[in-house]
Amino acid sequence: MVLTYYYPHWTGLSVYARRLAEGLARRGHQVTVLTSRYWDELSAQEDHNGVHIVRLKRLMRLSRGIVQPSFPFAAYRLIKQADVVQIHTPLLESALVTTLANRFRKPVVFTHHGDLVMPERPFDQFVEWSVTRLMRQALKGSARITIHTEDYADNSPFLSPFKHKLAYILPPVEIPSPLPEQVLAWRRELNLDENKLVGFAGRFVEEKGFDYLLKAIPYVLERMPNVRFVYAGEVNVAYEAFYQRWRHLVERWRDQIIMLGLLRQEQSVANFYAMCDVLALPSRTDCFPMVQVEAMLCGTPAVATDIPGLRVPIKLTQMGLLVPARNERALADGLVEVLMHRERYVKSRAEIEAVFDLEETLDAYEQLMQSLL
Repeated sequence: MVLTYYYPHWTGLSVYARRLAEGLARRGHQVTVLTSRYWDELSAQEDHNGVHIVRLKRLMRLSRGIVQPSFPFAAYRLIKQADVVQIHTPLLESALVTTLANRFRKPVVFTHHGDLVMPERPFDQFVEWSVTRLMRQALKGSARITIHTEDYADNSPFLSPFKHKLAYILPPVEIPSPLPEQVLAWRRELNLDENKLVGFAGRFVEEKGFDYLLKAIPYVLERMPNVRFVYAGEVNVAYEAFYQRWRHLVERWRDQIIMLGLLRQEQSVANFYAMCDVLALPSRTDCFPMVQVEAMLCGTPAVATDIPGLRVPIKLTQMGLLVPARNERALADGLVEVLMHRERYVKSRAEIEAVFDLEETLDAYEQLMQSLL
């Protein structure tokens, strides 16, 4: 497996890759991950939960990517040893990986986590154009392309020329059950016993649309003054200063917003979801955020924008409400509706697990990779 960020990095893409890698390792496969040494204190090689991790020294960051001078040599060696190569994109080196794999006649599975959408600044737009062009070349050299949902693929100009290669596999989602005593204690510690809680989670970047949630706050409070908004995630993202543009609204509503920071322990993440009464996903674009399904597994419904990919979990489970994108008033209406009539939208964990089954996802990947040998 090749990707820019892997364990202990904590984003949807890196967690997806880790769950898949460790799941295949549990089934007896030898899995090696080639990734970047994005923090200097990380070891160059490590075995974690049955997966061998090779981390390459970074020279510099390039927007969301990392330049690794030794990458071609390490990729050459590892691809030559492998049976199947999987790349998780967006990935700066995707075209190089498929070129090397094709040279050794090793099949490539191109796992797409969403079209690259960058802010409207000239440099970012140049990065988007360049990396997308390289990834399109990688698509041509890949044996199969996995995407989370047909809904997203049908609306992606990037994927549309390659529909004959597509395989639709739901993400590998798993999360421990929340611990009620810890959830209640956390609420008490934050002085939130008497409040309704709207949760939001993820990187504070433009595509996540958290600015629309900040703008929706007064419309929610107008009808439900006891609501508080709880955020779990990173605000200081190295490649995008989006939080700084909207910090004035965070300050404006500082008495209503609780910032928890990035939660790295899965039990803490599960307790966070259970602490919230509803999860808000106001994204501009989003292929398939796993936080939505994780929240559902912890008993928390979602309000999400009605956009390709993002809308699929709610459509499959009915555990939440879809609202128009880029519309703070519609978002506020959706949040108030779910908060006021929450019992209409809550499903059992068993019902959600019947739709999003980790073992079925591993089966699908295992069968796909075996079919390419």
